[in-house]
Amino acid sequence: MTAPKLAITDSDPSTTNADAVVVGTIQGPDGLALAGAADAVAAAFDGGLLTVLNTVGATGKADEVVSVPTFGKIGAPVLLAVGLGKPTDGVVGEEQVRRASGAAARASTGKKRVVTTLSALHLGAAVEGTLLGAYQFTAYKSAAGDAPVARVDLVAPAEGTIKAHRAAVKASTAIAEAVAATRDLINTPPNDLFPASFAERATALAKGLDGVEVEVLDEKALRKQGFGGILGVGGGSSRPPRLVRITYRGAKAGKKVALVGKGITFDTGGISIKPAAGMDEMTSDMSGAAAVVATVLLAAKLKYPLEVTAWAPLAENMPSGTAYRPGDVLTMYGGKTVEVLNTDAEGRLVLSDAIVRACEDGPDYLIETSTLTGAQVVSLGKRTAGVMGTEDFRDRVAALGRAVGEQAWAMPLPDELRADLDSRLADIANVAGHRFGGMLAAGIFLREFVAEGVPWAHVDIAGPSFHTGAPYGYTTKGGTGVPVRTLAAVLADIAANG
Repeated sequence: MTAPKLAITDSDPSTTNADAVVVGTIQGPDGLALAGAADAVAAAFDGGLLTVLNTVGATGKADEVVSVPTFGKIGAPVLLAVGLGKPTDGVVGEEQVRRASGAAARASTGKKRVVTTLSALHLGAAVEGTLLGAYQFTAYKSAAGDAPVARVDLVAPAEGTIKAHRAAVKASTAIAEAVAATRDLINTPPNDLFPASFAERATALAKGLDGVEVEVLDEKALRKQGFGGILGVGGGSSRPPRLVRITYRGAKAGKKVALVGKGITFDTGGISIKPAAGMDEMTSDMSGAAAVVATVLLAAKLKYPLEVTAWAPLAENMPSGTAYRPGDVLTMYGGKTVEVLNTDAEGRLVLSDAIVRACEDGPDYLIETSTLTGAQVVSLGKRTAGVMGTEDFRDRVAALGRAVGEQAWAMPLPDELRADLDSRLADIANVAGHRFGGMLAAGIFLREFVAEGVPWAHVDIAGPSFHTGAPYGYTTKGGTGVPVRTLAAVLADIAANG
């Protein structure tokens, strides 16, 4: 995609020669009010800006965009009043700025230059929201339509130095680019994105980054080393599986963090085939792999003092004469055996292989993320990820996710559910014999493959990874890039606090 060019400015936004000026509105205790940093623009309207906005029905609620002509009162011909919602204790939060900036970016499609005052409220959030709201995926369209806004001038916050502002823009831009790279992978159709091509794209993305090493295991290497889960799931496809490992070693690297992401490039369900309705959305079943690949490369760009390794087990789950079957027993990497009762519970099989291998390197923390269960959507809806694992680390991951605007909720792993995964043939079955607590049972299955003593978290993003409705805030239709910002926040927190 073509991203907007960003520039920090301390110029008066009311005199800037732009196509539009963006100001924030809030739902105050006495009705509609302007957010901070809009004073110069409001003054140019001789105190009448709120009257104009009230007249055209502005309310200040989140995601609202009201466009009004300025009639020459300011340098730009159009003013965009973007709703931030209700402040908390009088303070507008980062996520409110991020969402409003995304809405403003979407409303600015086709414009050459826009100046925004939202950045004065929170610079980093405005950068992320602007870039993600402007995101477009048009690679397969013969007529792409209007391009994203070409340039956005960011009014600098009153506090802080220009050096600090530039650093904030650089870091937030890198995070937004990582999310956009994840969205690009998710939105690429499965006839073009399959295990081998995914591995090639991941390798290309890593090229030229200091401290980064890439290893790709093909089907022969997987067979030689005993990755039975990945091979079993991928055996039904004419396009064989891969395992991608990308390692970043920072200067003065401290903690070691393993990131594992599910990479089913298309999921038919296999022999336990899915219904046709909605199957096209299974192009997003590799969202976890895309997220961990983008995150490890983000760690390299931001030079985190960590050693981070991303593991992306990649397979296509297809029905055929060579597909694995309900009733098969697979020998996983490390030797544990799994009875397959449902071939549509394939993600946990490829992930288990990767988790065991990741634990061999002795990580201080392990985070796995996947579009793992429909039960996650039933339990928490389409926008909130379920987080399971070691209790302290689970809670840390969930809290950091919420702090950066990716909704996440800690969920338990009740020990009594383990018996439901007992197998008459193998060490464990891949599903329980009932539908109760399906998200939790999947987490318990993964726990069986985590090495003892490794703090770990499982982030189920079955709902949040792919948005099928109308755009809102900085979330566009299709792949969302969740949970890249959560993973980035966790890595930054580990780098700072261990």
